[in-house]
Amino acid sequence: MTVRVRFAPSPTGMFHVGGARSALQNWIFAKQQGGVFVLRIEDTDAARNKPEWTEGILSALEWIGIDRGSYEGPYFQSSYAGEHRAAAQRLYEGGRAYYCDCTREDVQARTGPQQRGYDGFCRDRGLGPGEGRALRFRTPDEGETVVVDLVRGEPTFENKLIEDFVIARGDGSPVFLLANVVDDMSMGITHVIRAEEHLPNTPKQQLLWDALGVKPPIWAHVPVVVNEKRQKLSKRRDKVALEAYRDEGYLADAMRNYLMLLGWAPSGDREIVPWSVIEQEFRLDEVNPSPAFFDEKKLRAFNGDYIRALPVEDFVAACQPWLTGTGTIAPPPWQPEEFDPAAFAAVAPLAQTRIAVLSEIVPNVDFLFLADPLIDEAAWAKAMKEGAADLLDAAIVAFEALESWDAESLKATLEAVGAERGLKLGKAQAPVRVAVTGRTVGLPLFESLEVLGRDRTLTRLRAARVRLV
Repeated sequence: MTVRVRFAPSPTGMFHVGGARSALQNWIFAKQQGGVFVLRIEDTDAARNKPEWTEGILSALEWIGIDRGSYEGPYFQSSYAGEHRAAAQRLYEGGRAYYCDCTREDVQARTGPQQRGYDGFCRDRGLGPGEGRALRFRTPDEGETVVVDLVRGEPTFENKLIEDFVIARGDGSPVFLLANVVDDMSMGITHVIRAEEHLPNTPKQQLLWDALGVKPPIWAHVPVVVNEKRQKLSKRRDKVALEAYRDEGYLADAMRNYLMLLGWAPSGDREIVPWSVIEQEFRLDEVNPSPAFFDEKKLRAFNGDYIRALPVEDFVAACQPWLTGTGTIAPPPWQPEEFDPAAFAAVAPLAQTRIAVLSEIVPNVDFLFLADPLIDEAAWAKAMKEGAADLLDAAIVAFEALESWDAESLKATLEAVGAERGLKLGKAQAPVRVAVTGRTVGLPLFESLEVLGRDRTLTRLRAARVRLV
């Protein structure tokens, strides 16, 4: 038997990080088993589906390493509408489903404190299809449904506690439960790896598989992803869009490494491991069923570690979208002709150790490529206190006299200027840093001045001095 898994997102919004985690788990499992990864777009919600969301799914999958052309599909659920309706008809004709004309209000009016869901009112009324009549599955009155789950063991559900659930709406269109089962049957899916939130639907779907005469797949319900309050990640409340992390400057390798740690861990006391190790070691039966905390701070630290591990030339290449404003990245504050690749290459090793996401490269180096620095007024007020004017005057004179414009000479010179005024270097360099870069924090000051050059440095120091008048 060839293992066939599927990832079945809906194109109704940005790509959820929880979905990305499930996609990676399916992807790895299929590769380990020599199987097939199937991509199915569940696009039956016509009111919310947009073509750009589908393209976003494909692009996001490619970003985390699931390349187009390396999977089967994408298939579109809407293309299988005929099969969905045929399955519903088979269940009706076989006595496994019946029509019901109860409204929601009718059901609620008959529901007592001990009644769970629909009470089977129309089970034996013998209604045929008609306008406004939903098709309900006839759940067995006795017995139990056992779900064989690679993560959760064998959850068992009493059939008498499962209501006769709707499988087709009043207009004849099948609901998700039936469509999902029929699609998996049509595509020969052998293993369904998905989030825990789908577990309550699984006994109903398994009953449908049995009623349609097909052996159900092997299930694996991985833990739900939660925020710091242990609430399920929500698009309305939390930062969940994979594209947002990509555009902020998270590295794909860091993101997929971190996503795979949500509910699972590699061997040994380590978390940052090569993807090849994850592909080799990941096991579904080792996934922890407890909710998995998506920790943005930890992800950010992870990404910083990955950035620092890059060869410098790779770091320079990775920064280009933010330096040039390509793709979905907003343009930087300088004009294209103002960007100096050689100057950036000179400071890249310094910046690489100081940023956690690639988008932070822009505020760290913008002073190099703008005619005038972008002054942070709070930083200006903090640095340009009493004595700043005198220090800038002295620094200008001393820097003008320097024979060698290099970081070591610049540091020694400013250190001497500060010492003459009873200031340690940290205090002495604050007005100079703000005058030249516009900020109180950033790349090492003296290496920055060396790259910026004598003329531009002195011009900015003089401009700051004028502003202090």
